[in-house]
Parts: sequence; C-alpha cells; structure tokens
Amino acid sequence: MRVLITGAAGLVGRAAVEHCGRRGDVVLPYPHKDLDIADREAVHETVLQAQPDIVINCAAWTNVDGCESDEQKAFAINASGPENLAIACREAGCVFVTISTDYVFDGRKPGFYTQLDEPNPESVYAASKFEGERLSAQAYDRSIIVRSGYIFGAGGTNFLSTVVGRAQKRGEKLRAIADMFGTPTYANDLAERLRELAELNIAGIYHVVNSGPRVSFEEFTRKAVALIGNSDAVIEAVSMEALERPAKRPRNSRLRCLLSEQIGLPLLRDWERALEEFVDL
Repeated sequence: MRVLITGAAGLVGRAAVEHCGRRGDVVLPYPHKDLDIADREAVHETVLQAQPDIVINCAAWTNVDGCESDEQKAFAINASGPENLAIACREAGCVFVTISTDYVFDGRKPGFYTQLDEPNPESVYAASKFEGERLSAQAYDRSIIVRSGYIFGAGGTNFLSTVVGRAQKRGEKLRAIADMFGTPTYANDLAERLRELAELNIAGIYHVVNSGPRVSFEEFTRKAVALIGNSDAVIEAVSMEALERPAKRPRNSRLRCLLSEQIGLPLLRDWERALEEFVDL
C-alpha cells in the first residue's frame, strides 16, 4: 500500500510512519513544513501527484489554549485542513482517515461517550475539530473519522508524554490535575488501529482509545512514577480551576466505540499495559 501521512513529525504522525513502514507500506511522510493542510491547492496537488492508496491525516493544531486566541488559524488547520484532504482523496479515489478529539464533548456525562452522544464543543479547539469532522464527511462520504484523546507516546510534548521522563528525575515535583478524567491512548496502538481502519475502509466515526478504567492526570502520573520506581518524585494534585487556563476542557471525556468490535476489531489493550511498554522504552 502507498500511505501518505500528514503531520508526520507529530506524536501520532511519527508513530503512524513507523507502523506503516514496519508493515511494508510505501510511506509518504509529510510534516507541516512540507505540506500545510490549510493550503487547498497544495493539498490537491500533493495527493493527486502522489496517488496514495491511503491518506492518514495526523496534522492538527493541538495547542488548546493557543486556539482560543487565534480562532482563524484553528479553523484553517483543524476544520478546513481535513476538508481539503477529503476533497483531494475523493478525487484521487483513495481511503481517507482523519483524527478528531474527545474534546468535542462537553464532559457533563458521567459515563463513557459513544457515537450516539451529541457533541457539544466548548472551546475553539474543540469546535474547530468538530467542524473538521463535519466538513470531511460532507466533502467525502467515505471519510473515516477517528476520535481519540489523552494520547501519550515517544517524542510527544503533551503532559502525558513528558511526565514519564520528568518522573525519572530525583526530587522532581509534578503538578497533575486530579478532577479531569479520560481514557489514555498509546500513540503506537492508535497508529496500528488507524492503519487497520484504513484497510477495512468502512466509513464512519470511530472512538479509538486504550481499554481500562477511567483515569485522571494525577492517577496516570502516580502510575508512571510507580512503574519507574522513583520514590523521591513529589506529586501535587491540583484542580482544573486552579490552573486558570484560557480554554475550557471537558471534565470527563472517556470514550467507548460502538462500531469497532462489530467490524471485527478487538478492544485495544489496557492503557496500563501500554504505559508499562512506554516506560520501558
């Protein structure tokens, strides 16, 4: 398979490039510096010239607070970007997979969010990603939309990715949110599932996260510290409100998929097992 991957320098993009390469695919990696998905003409030219069998869109502006101060940029990348790719994939006749976010939900539901739940984004970032879902599906009815969240992995710059490295330092002080819950997702496992969904080529919205119980950032941090065995690390539990961030975030964004098992895809492994692998890298 010829697999074109946008956002190839990002956390999930790198994992997707590595996974597809191991499978023997011809991988066409495009980091942001080589392809701005907000540029419709460049996207159209790149996809039609490359003639991929699959396009996996890992490009996004994921600075949640930054999006609050630049709505135009957020919607250009997170909404128009996937639309541009969907249009190009429709014309090229290839499979299109794009990643969305658990933040499209408002977090008021006590349990897991499924595809039956109505999104209610409450930040610019979340609204732009939800619009990207809508525009992708509208532009290309074969679009495969994958919602995920709490992603961690090698080379990531978000909290869950960096906490492992920080927790290895003696005397490190870690502040972690105790009242915000989700389902962690290992980038390597997500990349594998993205490729599986592309191969099945069944359009729709999928929720892809590792299995296991709900977890807060604090609980994830304590688990990582325990696996590392650093008794000197100090963990301070804080509330979402105490951090006074510009963008509103869902207090609960746990995801569950109603479709994956129906099409023969098993649950991803427990996030704690995935974290063990990550810590051992």
